[in-house]
Amino acid sequence: MAEKIAIVGAGPGGYVAAVRAAQLGGEVILIEEDNVGGTCLNRGCIPSKVLITTSRLLDSFERAQEFGVRLEGAFCPDMQTLLERKEKVIRDQSKGILELLRHHKVRYVSGKAFFERRGQIHVALPNGAKEEILWDKLILAPGTRPLGFSDFPFDGNGVISSNDALGLREIPQSVMILGGGVIGCEFAFIFSSLGSSVTIVEAMDRLLPLPSVDEACSRVLHREMKKRKIRVVLKRTVEGVAYEDGKLSVTTGPSPLIEGLGERERQQAVEPVEKLLVCVGRKPNTTGLGLENLGVKLDERGWIIADDRMETNVAGVYAVGDVLGPKKIMLAHVASTEGMVAAENALGGSRVMGYEAVPGAIFTLPEVANVGLTEAQAALQGVEARAETVLFRALGKARVIGEIAGEAKIVSDRKTGRVLGVHLVGPHATDLIAEAALAMKMGATVQDLANTIHAHPTLSEIMLETSLKSLGMSLHG
Repeated sequence: MAEKIAIVGAGPGGYVAAVRAAQLGGEVILIEEDNVGGTCLNRGCIPSKVLITTSRLLDSFERAQEFGVRLEGAFCPDMQTLLERKEKVIRDQSKGILELLRHHKVRYVSGKAFFERRGQIHVALPNGAKEEILWDKLILAPGTRPLGFSDFPFDGNGVISSNDALGLREIPQSVMILGGGVIGCEFAFIFSSLGSSVTIVEAMDRLLPLPSVDEACSRVLHREMKKRKIRVVLKRTVEGVAYEDGKLSVTTGPSPLIEGLGERERQQAVEPVEKLLVCVGRKPNTTGLGLENLGVKLDERGWIIADDRMETNVAGVYAVGDVLGPKKIMLAHVASTEGMVAAENALGGSRVMGYEAVPGAIFTLPEVANVGLTEAQAALQGVEARAETVLFRALGKARVIGEIAGEAKIVSDRKTGRVLGVHLVGPHATDLIAEAALAMKMGATVQDLANTIHAHPTLSEIMLETSLKSLGMSLHG
């Protein structure tokens, strides 16, 4: 008899786990309280990229004269049509996932799951009915939701979350974004291109203050924001908000995370804005599931703890995706891989999840992408590393498409030449990073990259030029 595999959460971790478990012969039930596709499809990766695509198109119109195209008459964003397109893309993707589940004979149940005891799930269905589902193995993929502040909670009007921002029907005149991380920076370019006056407030001393993002990428992005008149305020945070005559006023003050601030930096400031978009992180959807009845261990912030086989402290219970928190890597493609690992192990496999060659993709303008170690991380690990950089402006293709801002950096082992990390900021960086991820996965050296013929004229030549420079044989960089 086939093992019963129950999966809670149909995001990129959960539905991929369901497909892989079905492929391996499991009797699979996938339970989702919201819509199939999770945050990624409904309120994250996909809808934000729809908006970013329109933003880039508007930018192209602004520069049309450079490329020999004369536009006559005005052009402007049509939010109604844009939102309709966003919803259509989501619907089409959702239909595709549901068809995929049907093809693999995965039973999809729409409802809210609750665990009263091991081996059984109580599901509250949308029509008010209840269903009891039995399972032999369980994969938890409930995902996350935006993190807010109790002092100024989301109200969907002036103080908004990323979820709210993706559904705005009118372009705000001014937007202050709290948080200069991935989500905050992407929204900064979206709103700027749509016509808003944008300010980013970041508590750290740089944009994208993530260990995996090279500081040079942060500097380039900061410079490009200045060119677009996106105001960046570092080492500060939002201390409070107030409504006066229906208008929002935001009080900013010194960051508690930075020491040694000057007198001026310690002063408060009050600014009127139309919207305050809070992008300071996520929190786990682990409350109300009854995980305590299973004995599943959580950390102090409510994230589920799982080992490198994706198994929790409870035998036969696995967890994947963003619900594992920042101690893992909170990315959709990581969740999908974790889902495959969990499904295989739930059905008798022994696969281990590896996080050493995970590509990161940030859809700003220009894009930012990375894989592996930064220079700073290599130094902390005591590795004698070499880092070489080539500017995108050295490429003929970058000149042709008129996108010369940015650079590529390869961090390599000085003794062996092995690629330790690659960091890109520039045109189509999120596509170009795939070659770097493969190089790291295969243990390739800069010599291997340099000996690989890259087509001309293409943006992929940035990897060739940077690897040649790492060998001391630079041609154009």
